[in-house]
Amino acid sequence: MSATPAAVIVLAAGDGTRMRSQTSKMLHKIAGRTLVAHAVHAAVGTHAPYIAVTVRAHRDAVAAEVLATFPEAVIADQDDIPGTGRAAECGLAALPADLTGTVIVTYGDTPLLSAETLVSLTEQHEATANAITVLTTHLADPAGYGRILRDADGSVTGIIEDKDARAAQAAGGPLAHAVEITEINSGIYAFSVDILRELLPQVGTDNNQREKYLTDVLALARGNGGRVEALVIDDTPQILGVNDKSQLAQLGKELNERLVKKLMVEQGAIVIDPATTWVDAEVTVGADTVIHPGCQLLGATSIGVECTIGPDTTLKDTEVDDGASVVRTHAELAVIGPQATVGPFSYLRPGTTLGARGKIGGFVETKNAQIGDDAKVPHLTYCGDATIGEGANIGAGTIFANYDGVTKNHTNVGRYSFVGSNSVIVAPGSIADGTYVAAGSAVTAPVGPGELAVTRARQRNVEGWVARRRAGTATDAAAQAAVAQGLAAARQGLEESTPSASAATEENA
Repeated sequence: MSATPAAVIVLAAGDGTRMRSQTSKMLHKIAGRTLVAHAVHAAVGTHAPYIAVTVRAHRDAVAAEVLATFPEAVIADQDDIPGTGRAAECGLAALPADLTGTVIVTYGDTPLLSAETLVSLTEQHEATANAITVLTTHLADPAGYGRILRDADGSVTGIIEDKDARAAQAAGGPLAHAVEITEINSGIYAFSVDILRELLPQVGTDNNQREKYLTDVLALARGNGGRVEALVIDDTPQILGVNDKSQLAQLGKELNERLVKKLMVEQGAIVIDPATTWVDAEVTVGADTVIHPGCQLLGATSIGVECTIGPDTTLKDTEVDDGASVVRTHAELAVIGPQATVGPFSYLRPGTTLGARGKIGGFVETKNAQIGDDAKVPHLTYCGDATIGEGANIGAGTIFANYDGVTKNHTNVGRYSFVGSNSVIVAPGSIADGTYVAAGSAVTAPVGPGELAVTRARQRNVEGWVARRRAGTATDAAAQAAVAQGLAAARQGLEESTPSASAATEENA
């Protein structure tokens, strides 16, 4: 049976100065989630009764993001005393005073960390009755990370921070070898809560950074006879932190590879080119859906089974039902029905709903448009603030003129109606079921059932206009040639239809 921690404390109070950004490091995103949201999701996945997040830098923005991710989270404010030890102390103070059991401490900048790993850490901690269990891994280049110190028998004696290890190396002290250690501290621990309460107040700031280090609790616990062990994991990216934008991009790529693999292995999607396919953490894709190269599936996008997506398609918070095809399209907050087709080069803005077997074709833009089952908007159309009934057909080049300069107005097009090409439908408007709009019309009044709306002026051809107004141009020459050719053809036709004199005499005889 999986162990459940009594609480998880997420440390998210740091300045993140190496990000070189006006935005908190905790609020930078990969896979559609902020770094702190990834950390909170992992904490919530342990099913711990309490989740506390310690904040300081960009306090209000980070706290708001935490509560938007998990409203039951406890926000703990760190004071002016710096360091991870103080951050954990503030987080612990925000939890119930009578809390017992295991407390997990994690960082807010480790976006690949999984709930399963935190549960494994809890299990090992409780099975061995440790005072502290630290999550570690081995890195070929451990620069920037605290190093794990061990006794000759392999037991953990403490952790030395990278800057202190380098200072010891420069001074030639007994810990000069620490910079060569490859086993690194993840910053993620399991503590017995009573040990944490007892020892955190004893941690001082006697180090190069004048900070209260959480790592010092390990040495204190050992000094009191407590057992300190490490859970070493091989999946190194899980415990890597983000300190700058280069690392943000690296971990973003790593997380994307994992998410794309999950779509294929766990959900049965067919991803033609994983290297050019980007998906967010909340995206779902049904079995046998084919995702072609160059696609971005973002936000809470959900795609059904046996669909075709892409190439070169971006879907954000969009629902695609079974069997639909979406090609070279950008869609946001849209719903695409079963067996429907979209694209290429379509733009579906928020509020677009396409019914079963419906069609939104090439170079079509839609917004707040409800397009019914079997209805078609095939070519070169703007369809905004409109309801298109079942089976209706909107001709090429049609414009729904929804904006009058002050308000956006709505238009209804009825079932099985037909709007001819190059028409303008001026909103607010109503075209009833079973009607026709002639091509080139500008519709400004309601059209009743079974009616044909025609608003074109009668065509008038001005004879000789080119010869008078464009004399000497290539157009004039072409017109004269065409007239001459027509006269010659007419003359030949007249001759062929008139019998010769001899033939007429012979015929009369």
